[in-house]
Amino acid sequence: MSNTTLHITNGSSLTDYLHKLNFKGEFLTWHEMLCEGPTQKIIDTPAFFKARKIFLEAVYKIEYDTSKIKVELDKLNDVSNYSEIVLWFEYDLFCHINLIAVISLIKKHNIKLPLYFVCSGRVAGEKEMKSLPELNKKQLLEHYQNKVELTVDDIATAQKAWRIYCEDDHNLLKELITRPSSFKYLSTCLKAHLRRFPDTRSGLNTLEYNTLKLIKEYKIKSRHHLLGYCLHYQGYYGFGDIQLKRMIDELDLFYDETEDTLTLNKNGILAFQHQKNFSKDLQINFQLGGINKADFQYKKEENKLIPTP
Repeated sequence: MSNTTLHITNGSSLTDYLHKLNFKGEFLTWHEMLCEGPTQKIIDTPAFFKARKIFLEAVYKIEYDTSKIKVELDKLNDVSNYSEIVLWFEYDLFCHINLIAVISLIKKHNIKLPLYFVCSGRVAGEKEMKSLPELNKKQLLEHYQNKVELTVDDIATAQKAWRIYCEDDHNLLKELITRPSSFKYLSTCLKAHLRRFPDTRSGLNTLEYNTLKLIKEYKIKSRHHLLGYCLHYQGYYGFGDIQLKRMIDELDLFYDETEDTLTLNKNGILAFQHQKNFSKDLQINFQLGGINKADFQYKKEENKLIPTP
């Protein structure tokens, strides 16, 4: 058997970085963002690609290059030249949804190679959480040397999480929040996912509510200025510019905008104080895996999703 490693990375930035550091092996670069939009349990079918294309091109007005994605996924069709697979994904929800999908796809191909996991996050001596491309050479090499081999139970946990995410009862993820695994940040990411649904009190999810909080507590000069704050203070979501910009634009009924400032208006204050539920006023007809965001609300007191009244 060959001693070649197949590295599956979370994006082009990391693949380029690993090439620059002369990492040995072959590379499969992940180009999807499965944390938003409809998903299916089997992710390399014509139906899957069609659903993803319709969603991403409608919501984000970006071209969905099916061939580019298929070229990468097809590398799993024949792994006879590899001795191991190393999964490079980060601490956030964006990456962890992709991670559990990748592991499910690997098992769907009945691949029996050892699976190793490299995950960024908290780094000794650093105040902020770090993404993989943000690590310096020494830090990245240490992460690689400390990579974790996934157990049978770890793989089963990832497969179950993906299956539930693609189905219609996301409360079933709560059991996985307390299940021990080698995925250090999975529990936090699953908690963050449940809080993506509208809160029963304001109709805003956690990220939207925290965006109003940023406007209230900081001197925000513009939407672009607010975007910078959201990127920095989003915690475990790991969303990119286009996702957060869409959210900021959709929240414009909660703030007034002048040439040099954003301030909460009456709606913003009512929502921030949990005095009115604005679910009906927001664009929440939005698929998250197997369920629609509009069909459920997050009830903080019970820490679970309930059907929208």
